[in-house]
Amino acid sequence: MSLCEVHWKSTVLGQHVSMNVLLPDTGTPPFPTLYLLHGLSDDHSIWLRRTRIEVYALSYPMIVVMPQGFRGFYTNNDAGPAYATYMAEELRTYIERNFPARAKRESRCVGGLSMGGYGALRLALGYPHLFASATSHSGAIRSGERMAPREGGPLSLAEFHRIFGQNPSGSDHDLAALARKAKAFGNLPRLRIDCGVDDVLIEDNRRFHVELEQLGIPHEYEEFAGGHNWDYWDVHVRDALQFHARAMGI
Repeated sequence: MSLCEVHWKSTVLGQHVSMNVLLPDTGTPPFPTLYLLHGLSDDHSIWLRRTRIEVYALSYPMIVVMPQGFRGFYTNNDAGPAYATYMAEELRTYIERNFPARAKRESRCVGGLSMGGYGALRLALGYPHLFASATSHSGAIRSGERMAPREGGPLSLAEFHRIFGQNPSGSDHDLAALARKAKAFGNLPRLRIDCGVDDVLIEDNRRFHVELEQLGIPHEYEEFAGGHNWDYWDVHVRDALQFHARAMGI
C-alpha cells in the first residue's frame, strides 16, 4: 500500500488538521473507503504506530483514512467545534475530491476504538444515508447519554459539558436516540460491536447491546479476552476489516 500524510485547513473546525491515508496498490479505482478513528488520548498517527493496520489492509482493495479527531468524540460539541459535521461532510467531501474514492453510501464505512468506537457509531447512526457499516472496539458508548462523565474516567466535568451539554440524554449525542432515528430512516448501516471482558467499558457495551436488541436493530456483538489496550485492538481490527469488506461487497 501507499501512505500519504495530509495536512489541510478545515473551514468547519477553523484550524489546520492532519490525517494519514492508506491507498491500495491493487484493484481498480475508485475504491471504497474506511474511516478509522482514534481514541481520546491519541491522534491521526496512532493506528499506524501501534498496530499492523498497513499490513492487514493489504488484503482489501479499500482506502483507509485515519483522521485527527482531537478530544471531541466526533460529535458536534455543545460548546465547541462541530466534529460530526467535519467528519461526515467536510472530510468525506475532501477525500472523495482528492483521492480515488467511490462517492456512494455502499462504499463508505467507519470504525474506531474507545472514543473512536463511540464516534464511529455516532457518525453511522447520525448519518445513515452516508455509511454502509460501522464497527466499535471497546467503545465509550454511553458517553452521550450520561449527565456527567464516568467516574474515574479521563474527562473532567467541565470538558464533558463542553462536549455533550448538561443533559445529553435523547440528543444527537445519545447513541440509542440516534439508533431509533436511523431505524425510522429505514436504511440502517450494518453494525458490529466488540469489547474485552476485562475492559473498564464492558458493562456500557453490554447495556448498549441490550438496547439495540430491544429496539430490534440488527447488529453483531462479541466479547473477547482482553482489556482496554493495543494488544486487544491490534487483534480485533482484523475482524473489523473483514466485517466492512462483507458489508461493502469486496
